[in-house]
Formats: sequence, structure tokens, C-alpha cells
Amino acid sequence: MRRAILAVLTGGMLLGSAACGSDPKPSSAPQPVTSARTEATPAASPSAPDYSADNDVVCRRLDKAFTTGFGDFGKAIGKMIAYKEAKDKAGAAAAEKTAAAELQAVATEIRKQVATAKNPDLKASAIVSVGKIETSAKNRDYIEKIKTTKDLDKTLKTQIAEWLSPVAGYCAIS
Repeated sequence: MRRAILAVLTGGMLLGSAACGSDPKPSSAPQPVTSARTEATPAASPSAPDYSADNDVVCRRLDKAFTTGFGDFGKAIGKMIAYKEAKDKAGAAAAEKTAAAELQAVATEIRKQVATAKNPDLKASAIVSVGKIETSAKNRDYIEKIKTTKDLDKTLKTQIAEWLSPVAGYCAIS
């Protein structure tokens, strides 16, 4: 997912951290020692399908879709910021509309890339991401809050993490 976030570049500006969620910090507290018997975990059913190879293929396609799509979205956001800073309301409105269209294009591409996925859970998770992105393309309040490059990082980092979080459990999108 890092590449997807990094794709949101505007004029040399870069979002600095990953949207993969937060890695839990190891606890420094001592763990209690128990003498209770540990139950054996039943082995996975041999009939359970192995989706790992297909997941790899689908995740690579999703990574490319996120990176390319969010790059185009980032360019439109960069133009919008430039227009806002130049007090060009018409230009800013047009760039905002373009950014929303780019988001919709990302959602469409994700839907296309998971259409043939064999893992129903990965497919369902990607469709949740699609829904979040499509909602954001229609409700652009967060875009309107972006007036300067400083606003971009704090606004979009959270937003992109929300969009990508459903597939993060299946894909290590870089």
C-alpha cells in the first residue's frame, strides 16, 4: 500500500507514511505463565481451497491499479491546490471534479481486477474498498478541506488508509 500512497504526489510533495494500518507494538509487560493445558488446534480441512497463488496474482493487479489510479488522483489534487492558492475558483472546481472522476476510475479498475479472483473473501474485501472509494468520489467533503499542501497529508493519509484497509489483510500492497 505504500506505493499507492506514494502515488499521491503533487509537485514533489509526498505522503510520508503507509496506509497499511498500524503494526501492533509488542508489549513490554511480562506475560503471565500458566500451567493450564493447551488445547490442540484442529488441522485445516484438506478440502479447503488454497487461494495463495491466485491471491498473489490478484494482489499484484490491485497494487498496480491503486498505484496508477491514486497517482492520477494525486495529480488532479495537486492542480486543485495550485488553483486554490491562485484564488482561481473555477479552476479549483474543475480540478476537484477531475479528482472525483479519477477516484471513480480507481474503483472501476479495482472492480475489474477482482472480477476473476478465486478467493471469495478477497473479492468481497476489494468490493468493500470499491464502495468506500465510490462513496468518496460522490461525497467530496474531504477534498474541499484540502486548501494547501499541508492539508493534503493529514487529509488524504487517513482517507487512503480507509479505502485500502479492507484488502490489507489479503494483500501486502506496497
